[in-house]
Amino acid sequence: MASIGAVTRQIAALEISSKPNTTGSTRSGATHQKKPSQNTGNVSKLLSKFAAPHPFPANATHTKSGSSSSLASKQPSRPASPTKTTNTTTTTATLTKPKPTAAPAPAAAKATATNTTIDIGKYDGGFEIDDETRGEKVYGEAAAELALDSSVCGIRPTREWHLTDFDIGRPLGKGKFGRVYMVRTKVEPRYILALKCLYKSEIVQSRVEKQIRREIEIQQNLRHPHILRLYGYFHDEKRIFLMLEFAGRGELYKQLTKYGSFSEKRSSRYIDQMADALTYLHSKHVIHRDIKPENLLLGINGELKIGDFGWSVHAPGNRRTTLCGTLDYLPPEMVEGREHSEKVDYWALGVLTYEFICGAPPFEDLTGYNATYKRIARVDLKIPPKVSPEARDLITRLLQYDPEKRIPLNEVRRHPWIVKYRSKGPSTATPS
Repeated sequence: MASIGAVTRQIAALEISSKPNTTGSTRSGATHQKKPSQNTGNVSKLLSKFAAPHPFPANATHTKSGSSSSLASKQPSRPASPTKTTNTTTTTATLTKPKPTAAPAPAAAKATATNTTIDIGKYDGGFEIDDETRGEKVYGEAAAELALDSSVCGIRPTREWHLTDFDIGRPLGKGKFGRVYMVRTKVEPRYILALKCLYKSEIVQSRVEKQIRREIEIQQNLRHPHILRLYGYFHDEKRIFLMLEFAGRGELYKQLTKYGSFSEKRSSRYIDQMADALTYLHSKHVIHRDIKPENLLLGINGELKIGDFGWSVHAPGNRRTTLCGTLDYLPPEMVEGREHSEKVDYWALGVLTYEFICGAPPFEDLTGYNATYKRIARVDLKIPPKVSPEARDLITRLLQYDPEKRIPLNEVRRHPWIVKYRSKGPSTATPS
């Protein structure tokens, strides 16, 4: 394992918090099919090494710059660039994009290795195709609201990023607001990321400008091994780009579809990781509210990662596009229109546990919305005999009508069914 010093030097080489790179764009690229080379042990090690640092060193320092201001303020001068990035708190910032400024080459430490051996796949030209055929410029208050750029954050800004700073590879997914691609940074040591594109005009048409901004600010400040990292973001006239941690094994939902259900050992390890991540989120006063397999990804070592915080464009072919579908994970207090708390995530964890083991949500009713609604409201829970007594106990204790009676997350992690299968090594969940 690399030392903290080595990781720090690699971060410096990446220049996540350094001056702009002016290198022109080179594109390489792909389809979403996993290449055979991605399954080899050597490539797994390389992906683990060259995925962007997760998280950045806790002892990293920065040069404080910029200040908070309203969206209506005039365009700020370029803030001084920090030397490194660190853990952050909720960001309030001037979000208007500054004009690029010329800068001398940064004195970044030399990378210890270059990442040129991993095939990121063949680029299909999707960003250019979409840019010609979809989306429009936005103006006024909406334009200011969506001028999202992590390089002008008042607290710990990143370096200034542009689309030309990446080699673009295979598509990873597409959805309502845009596409996601596997990319590699051109600056050494050429980290691999997922680059997600959102179209501003489509966000405006859906009236979710404030939600998009809020969710981006939330995820940028989260640091947890089972939560997908957002390293930075930038925009142009029509689009917003999110620089996300690359989840090497893709969507958990595809695994669940492939196998139909998971073994109790695999399910238990996933639920342990989910409970850990949700405990962290709740400590930051963040309620997820949309836990379901489609919003979960798998890292290169098979570890679970929460990958969606409200602006999902991943997981094409989402089966829960209807109201009936989205209902499956909602607790009684939400379907009945009552006030809710972070304990909605406890309920969703119970539904997730059931679906992992049984292959379908516990209250799913194919006859329609009203039938599903009624089953949730009366907690019409029918657990099949194949479910072990320990798993049955945890599911039952999570799926309680009264939110206050649901088993707390710290007790979930101490539950016999979780402890029974917990790995003694790194927290990963692989097929068994």
